[in-house]
Amino acid sequence: MSQKQLKEAFISNLNGTSLLEISVGLSLPPLCLLCRGLLLILYHLHYGKPVSSRKYSLLLDFLVLVSPLLFSCTVLSPVLFLVPVILAAFCAGIFSKICSQRKQETRVPFGQIVKEFQQTYLDPEYIPAITVFRVYVNVLTTISILAVDFPQYPRRYAKAETYGTGVMDLGVGAFIFGNALVCPEVRQKSHVTQPKFSNLARQLFSVWPLVSLGVGRLLSVKSIDYHEHTSEYGVHWNFFFTLASVRLAASLLLAIFPKNKSWIVALTLAALYQLILNTTSLKTFLLHGSSGRDSRAGFLDANREGLLSLVGYLATYLASVQVGLWLLQCRSSVKGWLGALRVLALAVVVLFVSLHVSQARADPVSRRMANLSFCLWVVAHSLMLFIFFVATDLTLVLTKLLVKGSSVPCSWGVAKPPNSNKKLGTAAAPVGREDELPHPCLISAINKNQLLFFLLANVMTGAVNILVDTIHSKAAFALCILHLYMFVNCSIMSILHAKNIVLKFW
Repeated sequence: MSQKQLKEAFISNLNGTSLLEISVGLSLPPLCLLCRGLLLILYHLHYGKPVSSRKYSLLLDFLVLVSPLLFSCTVLSPVLFLVPVILAAFCAGIFSKICSQRKQETRVPFGQIVKEFQQTYLDPEYIPAITVFRVYVNVLTTISILAVDFPQYPRRYAKAETYGTGVMDLGVGAFIFGNALVCPEVRQKSHVTQPKFSNLARQLFSVWPLVSLGVGRLLSVKSIDYHEHTSEYGVHWNFFFTLASVRLAASLLLAIFPKNKSWIVALTLAALYQLILNTTSLKTFLLHGSSGRDSRAGFLDANREGLLSLVGYLATYLASVQVGLWLLQCRSSVKGWLGALRVLALAVVVLFVSLHVSQARADPVSRRMANLSFCLWVVAHSLMLFIFFVATDLTLVLTKLLVKGSSVPCSWGVAKPPNSNKKLGTAAAPVGREDELPHPCLISAINKNQLLFFLLANVMTGAVNILVDTIHSKAAFALCILHLYMFVNCSIMSILHAKNIVLKFW
């Protein structure tokens, strides 16, 4: 077999992993985020100031936010279930250190702190967990697209061939979920009236970079005879085309149907699509082609996976729009968000029960078809990850109340309600957010240039695969390459962020 055939076989005919292992893996990013936040608060407790050096801040963020994920999906994957326990124990140790040191400096009862915590004002228009969710999905995706070509990355984490729940399968769906959370329909103020198809016109203008990147990827892959997994999207299609098409189709549907009923449209689309798959020959065509021998004659036959799966991705996107609209409802206190977490947790339980029924009665999860089970699974696990991030943020709010004056980038700040001081004739307290504080922050840096971050990852992945025999690489060499690849990309984002450069011109 040629090198190209070897690499294609290396990522083909896989079956995914268990829902439990994916759930355990999803706890790692929030624990890393919590660990970073607690370390910054502990630093402030000791030195009375935040970390101001960009060099040390980048190093800390990379070692705590990124590096543990690289190890967990490679050499630590056999003991993955122990990694969250170790991280949680480390976080508990830091929190205990903060509490013990605080007791030496102040005698404020912890019960009073908890009461103050429940009444703490949080900016209702700023939800840091959304930013963190989108950035971490991007980070996990960039890690996986290169790591999957190394033998240290477990085959069960790679994309499943037809049925199965691989980590990379979830990554594709979570990318769609994250895009929907910040789409124009979600961000648009409810009291602002705009022309019915204004968001569609805006999307037509904003998706052209995705179409350009899709064309660029297609031409580069074909011109250098790069290895590709044809059953993933087809011969000519790729994820950039999928994302652009879904955004346009969603804006069209949301211009026709009320956006606050988008979950009904999503459920109808997914259920009808599943019904057609089960009652017609569409599933046979999608899996085996028009001739039944995996033929690729004609554009539709050649790209049937990419084109037909658009229905499932569109349903996922519309369901996520409903989530985004619900999240932006006015919640200005910790108590309000604790109630929201209970509702989200209930939604996750309902979705997993529905997933169990769908897999038993309709079809197992299939990213290749983007069927009903796939849509339910993506929304369920994406909501679970989001819940973890919100819980992490609230834990950091409590810790910041223990250490007055401390702050953590990309998290809720601790502040009083804007109107609380008016009776005293003093100025209002600042809005409770810390995404714009002058602290170096890798999450903020990546968030400013997310598309560029993903594009650079794709280019560097291609370069590594051309220059390195990834399949036969040793563990130490693979880890060095993966760390260098991620550190270079993160460093570029940090430099651009430091110079306030945003490469977005559409």
